[in-house]
Amino acid sequence: MDVAVDPDAQLMLAYARGDLAAFEALYAKHRGTLYRFVLRSVRDRSLADEVFQDTWSRVIAARSRYQPQAKFSTWLLQIAYHLIIDGHRRKRPLADGDEAETALAHHAAPAHEQPEHALSDFEQRRGLQRAIEQLPDDQRTAVLLRLEHELSLEEIAQITGVGRETAKSRLRYAMTKLRDVLSP
Repeated sequence: MDVAVDPDAQLMLAYARGDLAAFEALYAKHRGTLYRFVLRSVRDRSLADEVFQDTWSRVIAARSRYQPQAKFSTWLLQIAYHLIIDGHRRKRPLADGDEAETALAHHAAPAHEQPEHALSDFEQRRGLQRAIEQLPDDQRTAVLLRLEHELSLEEIAQITGVGRETAKSRLRYAMTKLRDVLSP
C-alpha cells in the first residue's frame, strides 16, 4: 500500500513516532463511524462500548508494529470485526430495535453517511434498520461495511477474513433478503 495515498496511514506512522496529535486526529476522524459499525454489529450498547475501547487499545498497542498494507480505516474495522467475532463466541447479546435506535441517535452520522439517506421517510428508514438487524451476523456485517463504509468486496473480504467470492455471496444474499422484506 502506498502510504502517500492514505493520509490516515501517515497519521498512524506519525503516532508511532510519538506524535500524539496524530492519534487525536485519527480518533476524531474515525470514532463515530467505528462506534456506529460496532453498535449496529453487536446490538448491545455496553458490549459496543467495550469493543470500541478495546479496538482503540489495540491500535495504541500496535503503533510500533503498524505497517500500512491496507487503508487505515480497513485495518481499524478489521480489528473491531475480530473483537466482535470474539464477543459473539463468548456471548450472543440481543438488543431490541428501539435500544439500537436510541444509541444510534446519540452518535448520528451526517445524512450523507447514512445508508438510509436515499430513502424518503422515517418508516422506510426504520424498516431498513429492522431488516438489517434480522440478517444473519455475517450478512449483516457485509451489508454494514458496504452501505455505511462504502467498502469494496476486497476490503470486506479482508476485514471478515473470507475470500472475495464468499464476501460477494454474503452481500448478495443479504441484499436479496432486504429487497424481499422491503418490497411492497
